[in-house]
Amino acid sequence: MTLKHKFLADKFGTLLNLYYLCPRNFCNLLFFYFRTTMAKFVEEFKEFALKGNVMDMAVGVIIGGAFGKIVTSFVSDILMPPLGVLLGGVDFTDLKVVLKDAVPAQIDAAGNEIAAAIEPVTWNYGAFIQNIVDFLIIALCIFFMIKGIAKLTSLKKKKEAEEAAAEPPAPSNEEVLLTEIRDLLKDKK
Repeated sequence: MTLKHKFLADKFGTLLNLYYLCPRNFCNLLFFYFRTTMAKFVEEFKEFALKGNVMDMAVGVIIGGAFGKIVTSFVSDILMPPLGVLLGGVDFTDLKVVLKDAVPAQIDAAGNEIAAAIEPVTWNYGAFIQNIVDFLIIALCIFFMIKGIAKLTSLKKKKEAEEAAAEPPAPSNEEVLLTEIRDLLKDKK
């Protein structure tokens, strides 16, 4: 036994001995362990993924993505052009500061390109302004949506409270008859 095998035998003892005694049994044991562990993992994942809250969250994420596209289109196609006209025909996405100018391609006398063109390095603050406006509109829409849902919830609770506090229902025919019998029995005594 080499020093490496001795270290492994000290470190992993029984498993390594099982491997040296019968590699096939060792592989079967590992396969069984991973199969049962993975089955447990898959079962837990299914239980988690099929909970109502996770499915609701998934629907919310999908609808939120679509809503984000609508808001982005609203901001870039409807809101920003008039705002750009008011500011003198400025398109916000074109606003930028050039930090390093572009370098044109170098071409030799034969027309071969010696050095490729280098794009300018810019600071695109107009795109940042566009994204801030997108965010503010989305946040405002979500605020109004949550406020509306809270209002509907409070109205529903208020209606339920009114129904609970409403006049108790009229007694049934049996209750009325039993009450009359009780009263007659009291009168006889």
